[in-house]
Amino acid sequence: QVQLKESGGGTVQTGGSLRLSCAADTRTFDVYIMAWFRQAPGQEREFVAALSWNGASKYYADPVKGRFTISRDNAKNMVYLQMNSLKPEDTAVYYCAAGWGDIANPKYDYWGQGTQVTVSS
Repeated sequence: QVQLKESGGGTVQTGGSLRLSCAADTRTFDVYIMAWFRQAPGQEREFVAALSWNGASKYYADPVKGRFTISRDNAKNMVYLQMNSLKPEDTAVYYCAAGWGDIANPKYDYWGQGTQVTVSS
């Protein structure tokens, strides 16, 4: 079992930055693929970014490429999402997820409760 807890959400103006953090309560953090997803009101949850267990492989959704950066610190059981040049369409609840398998198509078994990000125009 892996417990995930996100933090760092808030309200920011267009063009601003936020850094989301996700703390994982597990002794085997470094075996998991870690990812961020988001869900805007009235929309389905969508993939944002994923990171392999050692940080060597990273994947980003097209809307966030060049603006968001995913990273992890296995010594601290933490994963981060640095979000720059934020846009109103980035407004959503952001979720941290832990998964396994092929980095190109992982299976995510564990999810956090989410943190709200609001970008005002």
